[in-house]
Amino acid sequence: MRAQRFWKSPALAAAASGILAAGLVLGIAELAGSFFRAAATPLVALGATFIDFTPVWLKNLAVDTFGTSDKLALFISMGIVVAVLAAVTGYLAYRRGPVGLVLLVALGAVVAAAVLSRAGAQPLDIIPTLAGTVCGIIALRTLVNRLPRSGTGSGARNGTQPGAGRLESHGRRSFLAVAGITAVAAVAAGAGGRLVSGVRNTAQKTREALSLPPAGRPAPVLPQGVQSPVAGVTPFVTPNKDFYRIDTALAVPQVDTRNWELRVHGMVDKEVRLSFQDLLDADLVEDYVTLTCVSNPVGGNLAGNAKWLGYPLRNVLEQARPQAGADMVLSTSVDGFSASTPLSVLQDGRNAMLAVGMNGQALPLEHGYPVRMVVPGLYGFVSATKWVVDLEVTRFQDKTAYWTQRGWAPKGPIKTASRIEVPKSFAKVQAGRVGIGGTAWSQHRGITKVEVQVDDGPWQEAELAAEANTDTWRQWSFQWDAKPGDHYLRCRATDGQDGLQTEQRADPIPDGASGWQSVNVTVQ
Repeated sequence: MRAQRFWKSPALAAAASGILAAGLVLGIAELAGSFFRAAATPLVALGATFIDFTPVWLKNLAVDTFGTSDKLALFISMGIVVAVLAAVTGYLAYRRGPVGLVLLVALGAVVAAAVLSRAGAQPLDIIPTLAGTVCGIIALRTLVNRLPRSGTGSGARNGTQPGAGRLESHGRRSFLAVAGITAVAAVAAGAGGRLVSGVRNTAQKTREALSLPPAGRPAPVLPQGVQSPVAGVTPFVTPNKDFYRIDTALAVPQVDTRNWELRVHGMVDKEVRLSFQDLLDADLVEDYVTLTCVSNPVGGNLAGNAKWLGYPLRNVLEQARPQAGADMVLSTSVDGFSASTPLSVLQDGRNAMLAVGMNGQALPLEHGYPVRMVVPGLYGFVSATKWVVDLEVTRFQDKTAYWTQRGWAPKGPIKTASRIEVPKSFAKVQAGRVGIGGTAWSQHRGITKVEVQVDDGPWQEAELAAEANTDTWRQWSFQWDAKPGDHYLRCRATDGQDGLQTEQRADPIPDGASGWQSVNVTVQ
């Protein structure tokens, strides 16, 4: 009975036909795309293009709302939009014939343009989109041609003509059979594409087989007491799987180390080219460095601390010999992202490096394998280029980076920040002795003091955990004699160079959030 009701609503069946055809487009494109670059698949290309043209306020809203799940939210939103457009296309293909098919071709052309707009795109990259679009057109025409037409006469539609019931039943079964085949083909093609991509993923295989060389200068042993004694405070060293990820790559680039090369050029006396093996054979250094995203709100969790292994960037620049007047290094990723890093920061002795290892392992793919930049003291949007392949020594007045073109500051020194991690805001705790704990950071300046305020009381100094180095965050703890009632807690930090963390509230754009964090707690 449900099938009959569905069949008697041909507009609804036509919309479903459009969605099935779109699913086949994406499935076939995913399968064909598994033999090409990841950015050649429609959703990835469209999503990446959408990110490129996303207004800054919308990007901030996405990160604030979804955090590290912003890419998943984007794919879900795109899926909804694709489904709506596909339903409209199916309806038009049923009611207006060629109009719907033309719309499907136009959508395919838009996707093809998005594919070709990606960094490093080649004309052959549109093959997955073309293959998917052709299959989608065939599927859509086949489906809508099996739907009842308003011009077939009322007798045929209501079954009053001889044999009309048998014809209608045959048409319905034929439509449902084609719809079922289309759905199965779409799912199978999509799953097959993922499977083939996994089998062909040489980047993951080479990463797993890679044995990192020992550092010529290993990281100092962490001192006792770097971890806050308050239970629930984040680990001092962030596990790789928990390290935040904010970047513009919808599909993680799959870089073959056999073909990877870093080019250093621009305002230099000597152009330098380094292979991955060159880096592994070099005198590597290792150190703990805390990274922070400029999108991190006050009290946010877009910060992480890891032990990095890499080759000092100052050594690379010494080989290239920057020319007088240069003041910026424009680093570019294999996916086209770029960052503007002050040249002086890469030459002042801090552990700015081309990292190949993270917490004793080769870089995870999503964190920049095979090579990424790590620069203490700068927000990631001006320094932490993942999958890096190009360093151009230039001037700020001559070149602009990816986010600078979108309204962010060209330079991004990390602001002193502190956060309360325990208790969390709106927590309920028992009266008596309550441990308050958290983390503060001021990379390359160091944290010298953290203070806590309860309600409007005096600021009281917290107990600082041991310091690993000035480029890492520092944890702290405070014992509070909690009285029943509702209270708010605040914290602030002091660094070793600029003094007290500013109370002035500022949004992340253009150069990072600032202000003192407050949390509300109820003492029972």
